[in-house]
Amino acid sequence: MALTRRWSAALATAALLAIASPAVAAHADTAPAVRTDLRVLLLDDGSSSVAAVRAELVGEGVPFTTVTLSDPNRPVINAAYLAGTLPDGTIEAKFQSVVLPTLGALGAGSAETTALTSYETSYSIPEVDLNTYAQPAIGLNWAQDPGYIGALDGMTASTTTADATGPFNYLKGTFQFENNDPNVVESYGYLATPGSTNFTPILTTPIPGTTTPGVLVGQYTNAGRQQLVFTFAFNQYQEQWRALARGVVDWMTGGVHLGFGRYYFGVQVDNTLLSDNRWSTTLKCTAQSAGCNTVAGSQDNVPIRMTAADVDYAKQWEAANNVTLDLAVDGSGSDSAAPAGGTDATETEFAANAASFRFVNATYGQPFLGCTRNVGVVPWVCLTDNTGATEWTSQAAITSAIQANLTWAQAKGLPLNANELVTSQNSGLALAPQQSLDNPNLGSALTALGITALASNAGTDPAGHAVGSAYTVPSHQLSVYGNAATAAEETDEYNWLYTATAQGGSGTCTGSTTSTCLAAPLDETTGYTSTIVPSLARQAFARVLVGDPTPNVVSQSALAEERIGYPVFNQVLASYSALFNANAPLVDLRTADVATQLRNEAAWNAALAAGTVTAYRSGSTVTVTAPAGVQVPVTAPSTAVQVLATGTAPAGTAYAQELSGWLTPAAGQSAVTIQTTTTAPAAKAQLRSAAAAGQAVTAHPPVPASVAMPVPFGPQDTTRLQAARSARR
Repeated sequence: MALTRRWSAALATAALLAIASPAVAAHADTAPAVRTDLRVLLLDDGSSSVAAVRAELVGEGVPFTTVTLSDPNRPVINAAYLAGTLPDGTIEAKFQSVVLPTLGALGAGSAETTALTSYETSYSIPEVDLNTYAQPAIGLNWAQDPGYIGALDGMTASTTTADATGPFNYLKGTFQFENNDPNVVESYGYLATPGSTNFTPILTTPIPGTTTPGVLVGQYTNAGRQQLVFTFAFNQYQEQWRALARGVVDWMTGGVHLGFGRYYFGVQVDNTLLSDNRWSTTLKCTAQSAGCNTVAGSQDNVPIRMTAADVDYAKQWEAANNVTLDLAVDGSGSDSAAPAGGTDATETEFAANAASFRFVNATYGQPFLGCTRNVGVVPWVCLTDNTGATEWTSQAAITSAIQANLTWAQAKGLPLNANELVTSQNSGLALAPQQSLDNPNLGSALTALGITALASNAGTDPAGHAVGSAYTVPSHQLSVYGNAATAAEETDEYNWLYTATAQGGSGTCTGSTTSTCLAAPLDETTGYTSTIVPSLARQAFARVLVGDPTPNVVSQSALAEERIGYPVFNQVLASYSALFNANAPLVDLRTADVATQLRNEAAWNAALAAGTVTAYRSGSTVTVTAPAGVQVPVTAPSTAVQVLATGTAPAGTAYAQELSGWLTPAAGQSAVTIQTTTTAPAAKAQLRSAAAAGQAVTAHPPVPASVAMPVPFGPQDTTRLQAARSARR
């Protein structure tokens, strides 16, 4: 069966076949109604591949139940665990799909394997088999003549034409398996050819030494069961998994599930209209910092600031790349730059092109909005009163700084969004180690002003949290240094930070073996392009691939002089374009919209954890109930509609040939109801024995003597550079 047919059939088949008694099976026309719960069963052996699937389910918001196979007190996988009968007589299939760490993980021929096979066959429940070696039991030949067993690092994988309109339709064609360290095996697998006409390859790579495609991922359809087979191991950070992740979820759910996934890329530009002090390539310090004795009148003392020409370039770049910059504006910088009685040309150019940008309030004058600081000591400390209580910036002072900038911007014609706020150094929020709490006056000020989004630092606030009426938006600092405006300045500072003292470095890397340390200084002419840009772009692209909507942050200096921020942005965009089709475009949310999404995610995750969400599909109808005020994330086919009190509406917005988004019950309704606009055939309850279901599932069938079996792949065999937004996942 072609993969596209399988996916379409799954969309059309909602009331999946039930396990019932032989008497019921004999009278299909009187079979009870069937509903399938929108929940995934995840059988966990502690492997990195299972952890990767779990991370994707969490990231998209898909409900799942984990059974830890090593737990002696785990539930038994039997017919009663998998299905049951509701009080009204409806048959309940409790899981819409099953994920196994490897084929036959429950034991070859065991009662649990038999029960699972019967459940999947009778209900048409798809199974995902991770990290499984090639064998006839899954429709593949053995990995020999031709075949391959070994490292896959650096190999080029290609998607097949079998799924042009199916769950992996968003992939463009080819991508490479990661090879971050040539001395370490990062991905291990088995390459073989299909041994059955019922096997449909999805992802292949040439078997080494041949031009024959070897299967990496494929679908096996046999005796009423459908299995998605992976012949390699992976972890949640590797690009080969990230490319496939959303398609795997769509495959296993037939494109109808709770939760949704999209790819995001946004850029927040801090210090807009301010200037940044410059790095001295001779003194190895930043001008105006303590102990940096720059020479008066030297280039070191020339601050870095965007010009009107830089504003025009930013506008042109946005238009060419379909990205809108979020500019955190502090009007005091413009007032300082303007000549006496004159105007600031940079601010004037921004105002003339205001429709091209998104302007965020960054307060006026960079006030620190946390505790009252004693900066006479290093490091500074929070002042306390005579009772030992921390002294805090008052609500009135916070309000004044916020409103002063809004008033200034209105007078200048810059449309700041009054609902968004970026504070200097994210002040007001907890700042370890000196300030362990958010300023208690901050939430009150934000609520009084109606602010809904507050920028924070992802390093200390990875998940975001509520502060009064606002929700924090964790931002990721791209290491395009704010005190550098040229590639040479950036590279010089990079060398100073990441080389040993004997190489002219700061000494931080003396005797260090960390991956960020350099074996030798970078060439200041070529190092930025050859090393720094690819490194920063990989970090940002890793966040794109995990569906992280939070922004990347640079200072305005990255858009000035040599405009060294753009090469990083461009490489992220080029990497995305090379991997994904146009039907899955990058989404660029403004700060307030990111805050809304994070708030929705937090509420949804809390409802799932509390067990207060009920979701199932019966026929062509999906019904979801959740606590009042909790929006429901849904993915459905492109023709699906939400049933309203009067009429219908699309069940989300279009993305990757589906509809997805946050839905709420219409007025007067207690549940979200979706019609997939397809009609399922009448349910035919039927009990099939393991024998009737086809060949037995074998965990590790006999292997031909000529096939060398390696030690089982484990998490210790993979490496990964620090990336991704793991705390949020």
